[in-house]
Amino acid sequence: MIASQIMNRIPILCVVGPTASGKTARAISEAKARNGEIVSVDSRQVYRMLNIGTEKATMEDRCNIPHYLIDICDAQESYSAGDFVADATKYIEDIYTRGKLPILVGGTLFYFDALLHGLPEAVPSNPALRAQLDTLSDKELYAQVLMADPQRAKVLDPKNRRRLIRALEIINAIGTVPKRVSQKNIHYIPEWIVQEVPKEELRTRIDIRLKSAFERGLIEEVRQVRDHVGDRRLNELGL
Repeated sequence: MIASQIMNRIPILCVVGPTASGKTARAISEAKARNGEIVSVDSRQVYRMLNIGTEKATMEDRCNIPHYLIDICDAQESYSAGDFVADATKYIEDIYTRGKLPILVGGTLFYFDALLHGLPEAVPSNPALRAQLDTLSDKELYAQVLMADPQRAKVLDPKNRRRLIRALEIINAIGTVPKRVSQKNIHYIPEWIVQEVPKEELRTRIDIRLKSAFERGLIEEVRQVRDHVGDRRLNELGL
């Protein structure tokens, strides 16, 4: 059976929600109950060395339930939404053809958007504009994206400098609503699970998680990553 025929009817389960809402645990529970395997939709979990800060699934969990797109890149390497779409498409098809349910879990909504609706039309880099934008703070960059394209701003990490600059580069070139590359052969049937947690409870969970991260060596992890990639790249990674 050719890939396009397979892809035209793939059901996928998408587990989304804010930080500390229990996405990973819910995805694992669903995978056990529904004979699924997990594809990470997280722009930082793809990188090796970024373990404590990204709260990756434990090695035990990854042994019990196959997880994909975790620890696939060196932190010095670049990994784009286009890379994610190509990789995720491959794994989703493989999981489905083996009779299992592809379960996508993570907080990078731009990746979900790219997978389900297509990538923005290719726009060449603009070194002069990038140099100009690079003089601005993350807060100033995000404010510009928010003003120019509020919908795009909603799916961007305000601290991901590289993606903010790229968004402004695209907006400058082709406007606020980028055209989408056709994905005629990719038609998923997404089922959504949104992990909703009351605000006060979520704040408590985040506090507990942050305290635990520091106790497990978050500061030393960031130091090691900085020594490996340098301050500029560390900032691009949002650390």
